Amino acid sequence: MVKPKKHLGQHFLTDHNIARKIVEQLTDHNTLVLEIGPGTGVLTRFLLPRFNDRLHLVEIDAESEAHLQTHYPALQDRIHLADFLKVDIATLAPGKWSIIGNFPYNISSQIFFSIIQQRDQIVEVVGMVQKEVAERIATGPGSKTYGILSVLLQAWFDIEYCFTVGPGVFHPPPKVNSAVIRLKRNAITHLGCDAAVFHQVVKTGFNQRRKTLRNALKPLLSPTAGDHELLAKRAEQLSVKDFVELAQLVEAGR
Repeated sequence: MVKPKKHLGQHFLTDHNIARKIVEQLTDHNTLVLEIGPGTGVLTRFLLPRFNDRLHLVEIDAESEAHLQTHYPALQDRIHLADFLKVDIATLAPGKWSIIGNFPYNISSQIFFSIIQQRDQIVEVVGMVQKEVAERIATGPGSKTYGILSVLLQAWFDIEYCFTVGPGVFHPPPKVNSAVIRLKRNAITHLGCDAAVFHQVVKTGFNQRRKTLRNALKPLLSPTAGDHELLAKRAEQLSVKDFVELAQLVEAGR
């Protein structure tokens, strides 16, 4: 077995019990299953018997990809040497997808933004990330950790914080705890506003989170926006529904 290499901020899981527990969080929706960044295949060994010919892997590192090809010959052409952030999952195979992985710390937010963009093809996501990121994604309004990613993901997914993972089960050990979260695509197909405007309102509001939304959103609001009660609040106080309402207010003024 090749020695795991740290790349892209990734810490490789070495504990098989934790790997099994992570895989158990993934519900079998009879979808295709995509593992992001399998590395040496610690999760893969538990995924393959369960999902068999529905399993695909995306690995950016050529040495790791070669190792996977050698040790998991049953996967054959379903191991894709690629950067997930540049992958349109519809090009891998037609159908709905579930996604799983030990996400590299320094691109985990980018992975989630890519998942948002491809949300209509994704049924479920189980990801291990830095504990702080997991808490931010799962928390609700009123928390200091509540932010852009919280709102954008919660608009489209039901989110569950599954369990915490200590640093001792990784190589190399990170200096922080990790956590596993589960995202399940909700039934919402349209927010009631333009998705791009919604994204812009959320991002603009949190970029100046100490200001009231009347001041933070001033560049987006028309002079006729009036004294909507939500504008007196700060971004971290608003629910997804509230942000939709503000996006509608911005759209009405255009």
